[in-house]
Amino acid sequence: MNLTTLARHALSRGRTPAETYALLARRTGKPLSSARAVCLALDIPLAETGRRLDECYDALLADPWPDSETDTGELLEALGVFDVPKSLTDTELAVVDLFLAAVDAMGGIRAGHQHGLQRWFTTGNLTTAYLSLAAARPMPRTGDPVRYWSTLVAAGELLTTTAHSEIRVKYALAHCRTQATRA
Repeated sequence: MNLTTLARHALSRGRTPAETYALLARRTGKPLSSARAVCLALDIPLAETGRRLDECYDALLADPWPDSETDTGELLEALGVFDVPKSLTDTELAVVDLFLAAVDAMGGIRAGHQHGLQRWFTTGNLTTAYLSLAAARPMPRTGDPVRYWSTLVAAGELLTTTAHSEIRVKYALAHCRTQATRA
């Protein structure tokens, strides 16, 4: 049985991607092959799998600490290595473009916030991304508040047209409209 098949089996039995990675890495002693197998079992395309693993290979997979499989699996999961990409509709892609314009108008963004946004874009969790940006503010010296809030208003209006629109988006949109009038 190959590693990808083993990973699919473990995932089908309710194991998380991190747990599946740890199981395979302990069994084989091959961290890179184990991480690749989990990604492929999650149907992450091979090219994307390679890009993701290249980004974290030196830090996590090249020379792992003894008995660190569980911690490594959790780190890989937290970094988004196992995030399953969602195909976005044209409307959702337009919303992401507006989010990126808002981030630009923000005038700077914390690395953790940027990482979270990237993961939400990948997985199609645009509601959470919107709520996160609506709760943030442009930087006082480098941001462009008018562009930031007006871009978020446009993004919120598009989001409310999607089938999975939530009431939280409507409240956040009202907040963004208020901020736009004050900017």
